[in-house]
Amino acid sequence: MFEKKTVLTGIKPTGTPHLGNLVGAIKPVIEMSNEAEKSYIFIADLHALNAVRDSALIKKWTNEVAATFLALGLDTKKAVFFRQSDVQEIYKLTVMLTNVTSKGLMNRSHAYKAVAAQNIENGNAADSGINMGLYTYPILMAADILLYDTDVVPVGQDQKQHVEMARDIAGSFNHIYNKEVLVVPEPVIQKVASAIPGLDGRKMSKSYENHIPIFAETKKLKKSIMRIVTDSKRPEEPKNPDESTIYQLYQHFASKDEADTMRKEFTDGGLGYGDAKKMLFETIELSIKEPRERYYDLLEHPDKINEVLQSGAERARKTAAQTVNKVFEAMLGKVA
Repeated sequence: MFEKKTVLTGIKPTGTPHLGNLVGAIKPVIEMSNEAEKSYIFIADLHALNAVRDSALIKKWTNEVAATFLALGLDTKKAVFFRQSDVQEIYKLTVMLTNVTSKGLMNRSHAYKAVAAQNIENGNAADSGINMGLYTYPILMAADILLYDTDVVPVGQDQKQHVEMARDIAGSFNHIYNKEVLVVPEPVIQKVASAIPGLDGRKMSKSYENHIPIFAETKKLKKSIMRIVTDSKRPEEPKNPDESTIYQLYQHFASKDEADTMRKEFTDGGLGYGDAKKMLFETIELSIKEPRERYYDLLEHPDKINEVLQSGAERARKTAAQTVNKVFEAMLGKVA
């Protein structure tokens, strides 16, 4: 799917990565980077500013996200892996794009409309508490995408609109200046991202407090898995694996044969939830044992993480500078 394509994806550092992130985003991104002709993977610390007002937390979570990708084997010689704020061109392109982006387009942003609707529901003015970072979020995201001549952007369904807005902005720019300056990207929807259940059966999410950190220590991992909510069916009773959080998680870490066996034992009856949880714990523990060691070693040496991210930023800026120069030339008659 990604052969001969330039692919881009960003990850916001708004918490410690959990198993839902691993299955729904991190593993697919690493696989994508191995397949794509060129891939840009960035930690979106500028996007996190609307949600996190503590610089120490942003720094901590940025390091955790970076360490997670590195521990899980991201090939940084092939993929361009960097911190968003380290690429100075992002600020320049964002400012330039504000001049070709209509207010009406920003008014249609799902993120903005959701907060405005909630304000009205609570009896407040529609724009109460809304800052320009939230309102112009789609322009910054468009700059992220357009800066690197991106062909495709893998996103969840909830982020599809932002890629469509980037397409609109690129199309408007090219039309206004009568030049094909900006590459118009295509979204690729990742359906699995919304299907990873947490401890209570809802989508695994930090906001629900139902998540399991990817690299939880052995005892904490086991304790979390044993807390998974189940129904009261006895071991011998048939169970629906598609409604079982245990199976839904297990299938992403076990082999196909192992997953098929658990599915059959649930469907036919004979497998109790306690034994199934034990199988899930042992499978996840085996899967993350070695990456977990690398992860904590990296966190103890943040200079190593920073070195990787700075190196990636230098590579990213080569393409970014070319894009900004083309934009400046089209808009101002000179290079940046």
